[in-house]
Amino acid sequence: MITGETVAGSWWSHPRAHEIFRELEKLEDVLAVKLIAGKVTFVDKRLQSAVAAVGRAREPWQMRGLSPGARELLDRVDRKGSVRASGAASKELQLRLLVNAREVHTESGRHVMVLEPWPAVKMSTEHAKRQIEEAAEGIGVRELLPWRCNARS
Repeated sequence: MITGETVAGSWWSHPRAHEIFRELEKLEDVLAVKLIAGKVTFVDKRLQSAVAAVGRAREPWQMRGLSPGARELLDRVDRKGSVRASGAASKELQLRLLVNAREVHTESGRHVMVLEPWPAVKMSTEHAKRQIEEAAEGIGVRELLPWRCNARS
């Protein structure tokens, strides 16, 4: 919608990437998380508690094979509550929904990821997954959810 054309590949490589980013920052009540096929997915506020419940679960699909660097980073997030991070360990935690990651624009003009623990919610993991799966089924992407993809590996 912003570019007036289909963007092939990553929108970061588009000449209007900075404009796209500025518009995305304006979205309210929307959570951006690597939920569907490891890609940034915009989640409506009605499902945010469900995403938090899944993120806090620390299920086998989330923890199995986690690299030492990612484990160390997760421990730091758990201890400090908010950590600026980038690189492979940060991405690994995001793909497994183990942290709530948000991109911030620094005074120097750089973009950095801030990793935070998910808030505590009163919802079982199974109920949360069911809610998310129902929404994903509605758009035909249920099989692309991380616990469905990673359960096979």
